[in-house]
Amino acid sequence: MQPDFEPVIERKLHDYINAAQGIWHMGQRDIIWLRISNNAHRDGFTLEHIGVILQNMVLSKFPAIVDKAQVTLYVDEAQVNGLLEGARKIYKERNDRIANMKDETTDTFYSCLLCQSFAPNHLCVISPERLGLCGAVSWLDGKAAYEIDPTGGNQPVPKGKTLDEVNGRWEGVDKYLWAQSHQTLETFSAYSIMTNPMTSCGCFECIVAVVPEANGFMIVDRGFTGMTPIGMKFSSLAGTVGGGAQTPGFLGIGKYFITSRKFLTADGGFPRIVWMPKSLKQFLGDKLYERAKEVGFPDLPDQIADETMATESEELVAHLTKVNHPALSMPSII
Repeated sequence: MQPDFEPVIERKLHDYINAAQGIWHMGQRDIIWLRISNNAHRDGFTLEHIGVILQNMVLSKFPAIVDKAQVTLYVDEAQVNGLLEGARKIYKERNDRIANMKDETTDTFYSCLLCQSFAPNHLCVISPERLGLCGAVSWLDGKAAYEIDPTGGNQPVPKGKTLDEVNGRWEGVDKYLWAQSHQTLETFSAYSIMTNPMTSCGCFECIVAVVPEANGFMIVDRGFTGMTPIGMKFSSLAGTVGGGAQTPGFLGIGKYFITSRKFLTADGGFPRIVWMPKSLKQFLGDKLYERAKEVGFPDLPDQIADETMATESEELVAHLTKVNHPALSMPSII
């Protein structure tokens, strides 16, 4: 057992809980949704059974690295919040480990097929600069998962010949995609939301959507329950984005992809961001400003609207015009 294996086991908990009839698990890290059906409750399912499932599955699936497992369930909100702070520090350390790697200098990406129980034709292809849409599986995690279980849901994907450097398409990736999507998807673009975007399951941390009137992207995270400038809340958008279908103009992503050097670069990238919840801005914090300086718009985070400034497209355009947001002077996105 070693620290590199921890996120691999954590991500597997998603599958293990969903294997129980009448139990539904979605999301990862600190944005988990968990539902227990009335039928399961009537049949005697209790919180203790969550621990029983996890303990037994981890021991049976990882015998080479785990010989003892204990599960503790915390139900006191104050205790949970205290533990969250420690967990988030670990999440940040994991994300920072891969910060200097680049897609161009990597010959092999990694797949993640764990959510095909929800979306049979969906798969994530994870590169150093684009983590899985759940936010929990980085390129290093995919590599570690393959080392632990060479026949599991994380497989190496040789890039092969570059077909489209701008959109992010490779011959080897397309070949793998065709086979593992049950021959429903011929290609996807790693760096575009408009041209054959990557599919989504339902575990995404955030949803990106094009706002035509603003000539840019709005981003909403799972924790935001309010209205967005395109007239849909996160829950409604999730029905549009998920299911393994390619839907140009809509995309599920992990939070840290927002500040990646490869964030939707084929469509204008980071300077196109026009709206996101205030809490998401605060979560990304200094990384937003660092990325803004890198792309030549140091004031961009302050120009990006949030729910206190606009919740309708007309209000959004008025705000962007007032602050002279760069998206308004970029080529048309549609």
